[in-house]
Amino acid sequence: MLKIKITQTKSLKPKPKDETQLGFGKYFTDHMFLMDWDAKRGWHDARIEPYHSFQLDPCAGVFHYGQEVFEGVKAYRTKDDRILLFRPWDNAERFQKSAERMCIPPVLQSDFIDGIKALIQIDRDWIPHRFGTSLYLRPFIIATGTGFGAKASSAYRFVIIASPSGCYYENGLEPIKVYVEDKYIRTAPGLAGYAKCGGNYAASMKSMAKANQLGYDQVLWLDGIHHRYVEEAGSMNVFFLKDNVLYTAPCEGTILDGVVRRSVITLAKEQGIETKEMHIDIDDVMKDGKDGSLQECFGTSTAALIAPIGELRYHDESVVISQGRIGPVSQMLYGRLSGIQWGREEDPYHWTVEAVKK
Repeated sequence: MLKIKITQTKSLKPKPKDETQLGFGKYFTDHMFLMDWDAKRGWHDARIEPYHSFQLDPCAGVFHYGQEVFEGVKAYRTKDDRILLFRPWDNAERFQKSAERMCIPPVLQSDFIDGIKALIQIDRDWIPHRFGTSLYLRPFIIATGTGFGAKASSAYRFVIIASPSGCYYENGLEPIKVYVEDKYIRTAPGLAGYAKCGGNYAASMKSMAKANQLGYDQVLWLDGIHHRYVEEAGSMNVFFLKDNVLYTAPCEGTILDGVVRRSVITLAKEQGIETKEMHIDIDDVMKDGKDGSLQECFGTSTAALIAPIGELRYHDESVVISQGRIGPVSQMLYGRLSGIQWGREEDPYHWTVEAVKK
């Protein structure tokens, strides 16, 4: 068990009163978890402090060489007031893999989870009660060592902050519109596409801005070699349903190995839906969309859970999917996943973990 020093705030912040208007990432809890690293002591000085700004040297490595990684985990309040985490060990494992790719000292999985649980324990009252809401936790590591030179930092800081959140997209399960990027790429084999690091997201913002200007909610990326095969959306893995078979891109180092993605594959098989991880040609997707054989399309992520996709635009052509409405498979998967996460349905896979002691 990680030894954590706790300093509680003397001035509690007002909590949002209307849980239907939480949005995503707008409010932050009273406290934060921190832990530091240097070559002599390794990870040390685990602590919880009042939420505050950082003071970093202008030469800190995170500013100049982009050394940082992050994760996203959610805590859910059940009807009987238990607090559940969903597959946090998978996030901890991915956090380690991201850190190793970015030449950052990995945090022990047990320390990652202990830090999350400790922060939830002290800020438990921030966890909303309404079904569909949660406490979103953002663990991240930044390079704090100083000096110029394109090399790994000499010091790092591990931080966890928390935010009571509602739906990632304002309209909840209303299908979103997705723009297929036909010029830029997100990553390529050998790069850091599988790592959850800020550089991947920063490189996507130009395309996201273009998508928004055209009236689209999200970007769908194609592979970096052939510029032909579907990979993932800006913040989601993507699934396609055709002939009652569910297709998604394989995890081969260029896309994020999503925790919800894994869960959807398991739950689809549970319901007798064949699932295939394979390269998906965007031309085939558009053809299937035009002739109506593409039954459903949706994205998956911790933040959005299931995001139905009602329209795809590639080059100057658009296709409407499932008549622009959420399909039955997307609806079923959302119901099954959310039911497990909020403790309303049986969890035969032991995905949920009690986060705090009453």
